[in-house]
Amino acid sequence: MKGLILAGGTATRLFPLTIVTNKHLLPIYDRPMIYYPIATLAGMGIREVMVIVGGKSVGDVVQLLADGEHFGLNLTYRYQHGAMGIAHAVGLARDFVGDDSFCCVLGDNVLLGPSMADMAREFEEGPYGAGTLLYEVSDPERFGVAEFDADGNVVAFEEKPAKPKSNLIPIGVYFLRPDAFDVVNTLVPSGRGELEITDLLNHYLPGNLYAPKFEGLWTDAGTVTSLIRAAELAEQESRSGRLLAPPLRPTS
Repeated sequence: MKGLILAGGTATRLFPLTIVTNKHLLPIYDRPMIYYPIATLAGMGIREVMVIVGGKSVGDVVQLLADGEHFGLNLTYRYQHGAMGIAHAVGLARDFVGDDSFCCVLGDNVLLGPSMADMAREFEEGPYGAGTLLYEVSDPERFGVAEFDADGNVVAFEEKPAKPKSNLIPIGVYFLRPDAFDVVNTLVPSGRGELEITDLLNHYLPGNLYAPKFEGLWTDAGTVTSLIRAAELAEQESRSGRLLAPPLRPTS
């Protein structure tokens, strides 16, 4: 399995913190934000990772991560022009992925807890076409929201609904296979002008989506409030000795 980290975007919700820098370089407790998705993929046993960059401070992202050797990874990079959506960014990795399955992690997602290696293995060895992790939140209207049938099976995802049909959202971890690129080519931009990841996931519903509930700690860090929350969770895990993150050594 290969890995994909999405680290582009304009991050307007974090202005003025991101006026002159990429949000994925902002600190979460004692390390840059982008270290956390790196840790998520490394914890799955993934070693080949592409980082999709864009917006400001692209050179700083590359300088920070370099070739990934100090993380035990082999990193490559691809540039995304503009905010064209998560599914569009996924489509940029087609040549990198080749015939392999892959896991895409959003660069502003902080997942804390045990390794997800077993989940990655269950997806890769299972019959699923795609997968994501579900998480219960108090403000689902900020996210894509899962809709369930009477038997508790996911039947659809709705992007940022005014009236959410559940409190479970697909967090920014997506398991995919190479056929996902053909699906991306069929998507049309949403009202936001982006290719939505929820539209890509909906292609595999019902019945062909791996969607276990994530039992660790999760937050995005896309707003000032969630950025603070992420730092608090990371400090909590660090003090308990459970913080799963790459080493803090410099790249040189």
